[in-house]
Amino acid sequence: VQLQASGGGLVQAGGSLRLSCAASGHIFSTYTLGWFRQAPGKEREFIAAISRGDFTAYADSVKGRFTISRDNAKKSGWLQMNTLKPEDTAVYYCALATPAGAGVVATASRVYRYWGQGTQVTVSS
Repeated sequence: VQLQASGGGLVQAGGSLRLSCAASGHIFSTYTLGWFRQAPGKEREFIAAISRGDFTAYADSVKGRFTISRDNAKKSGWLQMNTLKPEDTAVYYCALATPAGAGVVATASRVYRYWGQGTQVTVSS
């Protein structure tokens, strides 16, 4: 399985970006899709995830501003990011995790098995 994240860039505070994650292989539809980010000098942190049943989870820091979605037929997922802040600056990664229980959305990075290469998001003040 390979994941390709794209859509990052430089944006002013208050602006929007839409990140994309394209997957190869045949497991995308059954796995949980997650987005994480890592800023310089900081640990990787959970941002959002969506299960195969479209249950979602968000970090408090992005709730109400970011929206995660997926299209299993296209083997793709997206992270719509609105009202961006300078503190959102980081490398953003998409990842896939084996499905947990019904209605459970994985948020811990350790359970994500497949990772994309990351895309840089820079928000200027």
